[in-house]
Amino acid sequence: MPAANAASPALAATRAWVETFVVARNVCPFAGREVARDSIRYVEVGADDWERALHALAAECEHLDAHPEVETTLLVLSEGLEAFDDYLDFLGLAEALLEAQGYAGTYQLASFHPDYCFEGAGEEDAANYTNRSPWPLLHLLREAGLERALEHYPDPEAIPERNVAAMRALGEPALAEALARLRDGSA
Repeated sequence: MPAANAASPALAATRAWVETFVVARNVCPFAGREVARDSIRYVEVGADDWERALHALAAECEHLDAHPEVETTLLVLSEGLEAFDDYLDFLGLAEALLEAQGYAGTYQLASFHPDYCFEGAGEEDAANYTNRSPWPLLHLLREAGLERALEHYPDPEAIPERNVAAMRALGEPALAEALARLRDGSA
């Protein structure tokens, strides 16, 4: 169910990242099922105009409301949020918007950015790659779907720790190169 502009470099890189990084490395043990079901919606919006980008997020909530066959949306923010600090500011507004629109408990946001850095982690820590993506994006998840998936997964609390160990085993140089290839479209 890709958006009309699915052939854009940002959407192509994001789709490739989901398939060759997230699913192939089992970073999200639930993503493979959704890729196979074609229930991931990929939408691109420029975030150089934050108001327009927030409207796009609200529209995606409405789209998910109207289309239960779509499990999740990846809102790719193709321009305007290159700086991670700006992205974090925007993320705060996006989370507040979901709350204000009454979507808390229905949808949640997962955050990904090319320069994602966990608080207290060094920028070169390979653990950051659990949340690094070729382009800044917001992952809009159905809470009910997530809860169903977690019910049938043994020890879901161990997923982040397992992912950090896997990223550190791969090493930052290899991960940086893989992410750069995805962004360039050469992966």
